[in-house]
Amino acid sequence: SEDPTEIRCKEESKGGLKFDVIIADPAATPPKRPPSPPSKTSAEEIEEKLKAAEERRLSLEANKMAKFAAKLSKIEEASKKKDEQNSVFINQTKEALEQKMETHIEKREAYLTDIKAKLKDHLEGVEKSRQVFEQQTQEVRNAVEEKLKTAAAQRDENIKKMLDKLKEHEEQVKKVRAAWQEKVTALEAQLQSKMESASNRRIQMENEQREKLRHLNDLKLNEIKQSLETMEKQNEEKVKEIREKLDSAETNREKEIEKKLETVRKNEKRAEIVRQNKERLSQAEQEITSSA
Repeated sequence: SEDPTEIRCKEESKGGLKFDVIIADPAATPPKRPPSPPSKTSAEEIEEKLKAAEERRLSLEANKMAKFAAKLSKIEEASKKKDEQNSVFINQTKEALEQKMETHIEKREAYLTDIKAKLKDHLEGVEKSRQVFEQQTQEVRNAVEEKLKTAAAQRDENIKKMLDKLKEHEEQVKKVRAAWQEKVTALEAQLQSKMESASNRRIQMENEQREKLRHLNDLKLNEIKQSLETMEKQNEEKVKEIREKLDSAETNREKEIEKKLETVRKNEKRAEIVRQNKERLSQAEQEITSSA
C-alpha cells in the first residue's frame, strides 16, 4: 500500500535546504454496518481487543517513523554530498581565481616595467633632442645677428646709392618734361592749324552738298511734275474711253428696248385681232341659235 505521508526536499538558496512534510488526510469514515444483534462480550475480550488495536497502532507509527528516519537520512546524505560538491567547486574556483590574479599581477608588473623603461628611454631622447635644439637655436641666433649686422651696413650703403639714383632720375625727369612740354606746344599749334583748315573744308563741303541737294531736288521735282502730267493725260484718255463705252452701251440698250417694245406692240395687235375674231364667232353662234 502507498505511504500516506510524503517528505519533499527543495533547495531554497545556495547551501540551504527546505523540507516539507506532507501528512495524508485522514481516511474517510467507513460505512456504518447494520446493527448486529447484541452479543455478549466479556470485559476481558474487550481488553484484549483494545490491546491488539493499541499494538497495531504502535506498530504502524513505528513503521512510519522508521520510514521517515530513512528518508531523513537520505536527505542528510544528499545535503552532505551537495555541500561537499559546493565546497570542492568553491575551492577550485578560488584557486583558479587566485592563479589568474597572480598571472594578471605578474603581467601587469611586467607591462609597467616595460612602460617605465620605454618612458625613460623616451625622456632621455627628448632631453637629447632639447639640448641639440637649444644648440641649433643658439647657432641660428648668432648667424642671424651676424647677418643683421652685415645687412644693416649693406642697407645704409644701398640707401645712399638709391638716393643718388633718385636725384639723377629727378634731373632726367625734369629734362624729359621740358622736352615733352615743347613737343606738346608744337603739337597744339599744329592741331589748331589743322582744326582751322578742317573747319574751312567742312564749311566748303557743306555748301557743295547743299548745292548738290538743291540741284537734285529740282531734278526730282521736274520728274515728278512730268510724271503727274503723264498720269493726268492717261487718266483723261481712260475717262474718255469709259464715257464712249457707256454711250455705246446706252445706245445699244435703247435699241434693245425699242425692239422689245415693237415686239410687244405686235403681240398686242395679234391679241386684238384674236379677240375680235372670238367676238365675231360668238355673235355668229348666237345668231345661229336664235334662228334655230
